[in-house]
Amino acid sequence: MGKNVLVIEDEPNIIEAISFILSRDGWSVATHSNGHDAVGVVQKAMPDLVILDVMLPGKTGYDILRELRSEDATHGLPVLMLTAKGQVKDREMAERAGASRFMTKPFSNAEVLDAVRELVAG
Repeated sequence: MGKNVLVIEDEPNIIEAISFILSRDGWSVATHSNGHDAVGVVQKAMPDLVILDVMLPGKTGYDILRELRSEDATHGLPVLMLTAKGQVKDREMAERAGASRFMTKPFSNAEVLDAVRELVAG
């Protein structure tokens, strides 16, 4: 089972926190911080899991996710969506766009690890 995660997030403190939590657990973590070319980055890296923020410069996480879901190569890729807003409509939008799982910031280290492990285990 692969352990490669791509984190698409533009807040340095969150990138650092997630990278730390996951690398300590044995994951290989790559990061990207803008929406413009995120889809291409995912397609090139083909990680085992993507952690995707909703609010990104250039393109929203929802748009990126819809694009990923429409491509054969990335259609079934597990995607953990992060958002600062926990409103029901955000959760619904994430589900409609095809998020495998949804997490609201701030989150605990344990939450991130559990979600990532579950998503990759299938």
